[in-house]
Amino acid sequence: MKDLGRVFDRVADAYDAGRPCYPDELYRALTEVSGVDLDGATAVDVGAGTGIMTRALRSRGTQVIAVDPGAEMLARLVSRSREEEGVPVTALLADGNTLPLADGVADLVIYAQSWHWLDPVASIAEARRVLRPEGTIAGCWNFAHAAQAEWLAAYEARLAEEVPSYWGPAVERWSAPPIASAFEVVEERWIPWTRLVGIEDFLLGLRSHSYMAALSPRRADELVERQRAELREVFPEGVLSVPMRVYLAVGR
Repeated sequence: MKDLGRVFDRVADAYDAGRPCYPDELYRALTEVSGVDLDGATAVDVGAGTGIMTRALRSRGTQVIAVDPGAEMLARLVSRSREEEGVPVTALLADGNTLPLADGVADLVIYAQSWHWLDPVASIAEARRVLRPEGTIAGCWNFAHAAQAEWLAAYEARLAEEVPSYWGPAVERWSAPPIASAFEVVEERWIPWTRLVGIEDFLLGLRSHSYMAALSPRRADELVERQRAELREVFPEGVLSVPMRVYLAVGR
């Protein structure tokens, strides 16, 4: 997991600027399915990155413990929280396979775009350990829904062709991470939404993926430039309408 932290630390700026937030419907669904009132709950955000989920939960009254193996990612999380909220956030440099927390301290353990990087057995065992008896484990992932737009399917196909370690909807065996198989009681939901985003921010999000971080800087720049040219052909005004969907799995 230390190696993973270094991978994402290299793209921390792009991650912070380019990764999408989650729609409000996700938090409503999370509350409905889990029975956890986010206002006043204590949550552990595992793989918190630069704090997308952490800030969203805190804005809903949740006390959040942010955990991530990347020092640069956490530094941005702490800085953004201080600037935007003015309230310190608890941020721990660690990973979800060995949480540096006492037993029974949380109402919710959530993996936002992160559980697939962890050991599927050890991570869930740690989540159960730090949860209170009626606590909830949840995983969620934001996906661009390529099947809903020809331009998006073409964009993903170009990535699959040019990036050796690409993993996404252009790969036939690609699917949502199998977190539901780790739960005893589970409910799954798919939540559609639409993201309006400028081309440059969209391309910053591309740079934040691990498969892009594995490329040399020159090769990554060349690939981004080709994608930029293709996207400007489709969206000359410079704003993309990206069909998205969030996969949510909740276990109690």
